Amino acid sequence: MDTLNYQSLNRSGYDGFILKDAPEKVLQFGEGNFLRAFTDHFIDVMNETAGFNGKVVVVKPRSGGRVGNVINEQEGLYTLLLRGVNDGRKQEIKRVISCISRCINPYTDHKGFLECAHNPELRFIVSNTTEAGITFDPGCSLTDEPPAGFPAKLTRFLYERYNSGLPGFIILPCELIDRNGDVLRECVEEYISLWKLPADFSAWVRDENIFCSTLVDRIVPGYPKAEAGALCESFGYSDGLLDSAEVFGSWVIEGPGFVSDEFPADRASLPVTFVSNVDPYKKRKVRILNGAHTSMALGAYLAGKDIVRDCMEDDVISGYLMAAVNDEIIPVLSDLDEKEVKDFAAAVRDRFLNPFMDHELLSIALNSTAKWKARVMPTLIEYHAAKGTLPKMLTFSFAAYLSFYHSGYEMEDGALKGLRGSDTFLIKDDEYVLEEFLSLKDADDDTLAEAIIGNEKMWGSALKDIAGFKEAVTGYLKLIADKGMYEAMRLIRQE
Repeated sequence: MDTLNYQSLNRSGYDGFILKDAPEKVLQFGEGNFLRAFTDHFIDVMNETAGFNGKVVVVKPRSGGRVGNVINEQEGLYTLLLRGVNDGRKQEIKRVISCISRCINPYTDHKGFLECAHNPELRFIVSNTTEAGITFDPGCSLTDEPPAGFPAKLTRFLYERYNSGLPGFIILPCELIDRNGDVLRECVEEYISLWKLPADFSAWVRDENIFCSTLVDRIVPGYPKAEAGALCESFGYSDGLLDSAEVFGSWVIEGPGFVSDEFPADRASLPVTFVSNVDPYKKRKVRILNGAHTSMALGAYLAGKDIVRDCMEDDVISGYLMAAVNDEIIPVLSDLDEKEVKDFAAAVRDRFLNPFMDHELLSIALNSTAKWKARVMPTLIEYHAAKGTLPKMLTFSFAAYLSFYHSGYEMEDGALKGLRGSDTFLIKDDEYVLEEFLSLKDADDDTLAEAIIGNEKMWGSALKDIAGFKEAVTGYLKLIADKGMYEAMRLIRQE
């Protein structure tokens, strides 16, 4: 088969939207699956339906890898498959994305990278360089070609733009850290200080550039290796950049009103929300989506399930999960519109039922101590403060957490080996957490609950200060021991 490019796409008979020539308006740090299934998809739709008329020039954030070469070989084209459940119905969408113009490797073409700063049409910068990407590295120098870290590369690029006399940028980081725009701006300011750059440049960065904090949400499995051959055969071309993602997507962008005027996602009917404060939306995602995962996964695994979809197709486990979401999590999310919250929760249910995605419970279980603390504990505390009672499902989820970790009996390669029936599995968490549970492997329910709830390194004093929490957790541990996890999850809803 021919490799995908504009000529082979034309021969394949593809009749969807394609934009071959347009000015480069977006500089993108990162060439991975997520950005290509998320921001580039949105930009492509804006080109088709909102007159954005812009191309994306991709910058490799690291020196290795072949994706950048394949982008250039395929003239920026690739096929995106969006697959999932929407309003209870299976949905599949195929789209050839044509918004990328080229990929620049700044390690081999630093001059070409900096030349992009002289393009007056360039207005947006997007990035996804992993959560560790937005960090300050004092070892980076202004004279490096290029500096190693993303914030250092960005600072060098902004300085080139400043010296060109052109306006600044709207910067849209997509890394999954709190207040990502603020953190990125602070890193740039640190480099300005470290490199002793002019005060006028510092003022230009502050006054001429908008660092938007954003929240991104789309599950992107990426290259569908098992299906790729058959899919490309059906397309009529070979696509080394074939990408896949769920249908659901959400991008919340914090910034001044003119950002939405220049980045017309709303006019393209895309799931992009422009807000003055991204924090409540972050809370909604963490509490509902992530909190639902964490409150269900450990108990469901011990109940015999392996993937999320199987849990949602089981009336007992899905009933437990939705009771936690609707009766305990949503009632304490009072700082967002009630309909928006309920719509988000309904979408979460559809996402968990995605027939194209095998989301393993053990992957959700990774580092469950920190996850439970961040995703579930705040809701439990707020519910108790507001209602004067404990939320049953979320309290039970802590007992399920204890049962999951308490099944561990020996260390292996930095993980704790646990038992589910006669099968072994690995419990992965911080070393001190695993060592604490290993030391309690022979403890009874009362001793286990008291020791872990009182462990201030794990939880601070928050859990041990909640009246009746230890007693309730101990009772649920005894229920699990007597009836088994699956039956306990059924019985708890009948209390």
